[in-house]
Amino acid sequence: MTRTARFALHPDFSVGEVNPRLFGSFVEHLGRCVYTGIHEPGHPAADESGLRTDVLALIRELGVTAIRYPGGNFVSGYKWEDSVGPAEERPRRLDLAWSSTETNRFGLSEYIAFVRKIGPQAEPMMAVNLGTRGVAEALELQEYVNHPSGTALSDLRAAHGNEAPFGIRLWCLGNEMDGPWQTGHKTAEEYGRLAAETARAMRQIDPDVELVACGSSSQAMQTFAGWEATVLAETYDLVDYISLHAYYEELDGDRDSFLASAADMESFIENVVATCDHVGARLKSKKKINLSFDEWNVWYQSRTGPNAGGWPSGWPEAPRLLEDNYTVTDAVVFGSLLIALLRHADRVTVACLAQLVNVIAPIMTEPGGPAWKQTTFFPFAQASRHGRGRVLDVRVESPTHETRKYGEVPLLHATAVHGDDGTVTVFAVNRSQTEALPLEVALHGLEVSSVLQHSALADEDPEARNTLAEPERVIPHEAADTVLKAGVLSAVLEPLSWNVIRLG
Repeated sequence: MTRTARFALHPDFSVGEVNPRLFGSFVEHLGRCVYTGIHEPGHPAADESGLRTDVLALIRELGVTAIRYPGGNFVSGYKWEDSVGPAEERPRRLDLAWSSTETNRFGLSEYIAFVRKIGPQAEPMMAVNLGTRGVAEALELQEYVNHPSGTALSDLRAAHGNEAPFGIRLWCLGNEMDGPWQTGHKTAEEYGRLAAETARAMRQIDPDVELVACGSSSQAMQTFAGWEATVLAETYDLVDYISLHAYYEELDGDRDSFLASAADMESFIENVVATCDHVGARLKSKKKINLSFDEWNVWYQSRTGPNAGGWPSGWPEAPRLLEDNYTVTDAVVFGSLLIALLRHADRVTVACLAQLVNVIAPIMTEPGGPAWKQTTFFPFAQASRHGRGRVLDVRVESPTHETRKYGEVPLLHATAVHGDDGTVTVFAVNRSQTEALPLEVALHGLEVSSVLQHSALADEDPEARNTLAEPERVIPHEAADTVLKAGVLSAVLEPLSWNVIRLG
């Protein structure tokens, strides 16, 4: 049996165009994501607004687009009014989601200023509180941020120093409302009605607003699929997206299953698409609901989650929470999750890496000290830079291996993107922990003649990671002996590796 993996590419066989929003991220008032993460007045690198310019530079390099805010679980107890006006006059509140005290020193205007300083590729993605609040508060927030002038709330925004509207187009109707952990948790029937009422009202202010309904918090939820069907029966003609959330970790030493996590992510996506289209068929609608995978990552919940012990007591401000330190293995799985999103770019048109800084994040900081890149930084930055264009249809022929959790899976996980400039970028993961994987890609109808780059992220130590003491212990390296000859790309993928092969 051959141990070579193969696939063929042709520009006439494609999945769809990559929406730039696929490379979104997430800023929640959780742990040190905001405070001492992106916002630290008094830091040597802070600008006049208290934003850390060293972190801003890394975020630009990371290439994030849509930035979801302010949560997450935090949003289900959020009072937007607390986050506007003079910062020194804003109230301190208990945050039930993360057992912390929220100072509100970083609020709506600071968030918009942060997004704008990232650059024109970034846009806001705002969540409304449908846990402890409802239609009226969502409309008030929408009027405050988006109405030009001449009303009480738009004029209040101007009085707060922001005469121009914020122009928020993309809105989440609550967060994880299917979860019993959520403040204001609801049944699918309760949430579906509330989401429909909120969406209908928000469209009275702006018919072109883009809305995301809450889907299931994971495919493992007891209510999965039934939740989506019930919610969409109420909201199908009123929303544009339904959300998906998924986190993965290595459990019980089962690394082979962990490396195959994207098999679950792809199944989740395909099952939600099937549910959406089933509801559309029942309603005899020609409309297609797209997917907003607005929380995804590797997250060691068994070590750092609310049930793992060590949860804050005494309602501290910005405690160190969920600060996972990612390994090479984690980065390979992370890259595979990115491949899964790209492989479904026809329906997944928004995605948000959770989160951006410090909290299960690709960027870490120390208060008063440096910022550095985690291992997961590199796959995201490379995918965001080179994964723009049209995703080609990739049907892999690959050696397989058996996993405890997902059964038989191919050792190769791959996709390819045909850029507008004519380049072709292959993203590939070798899931084998011990063996290199030869790869052959037949290229048909693609005007490429040379290998521009083969970047690999791998290490002899699968536990290698970047830390404050060794911030550059793990970086991508150039792979050798990758050639393009007579229309066939030949490469060797190192064991347990993330690979980016660019052809031009």
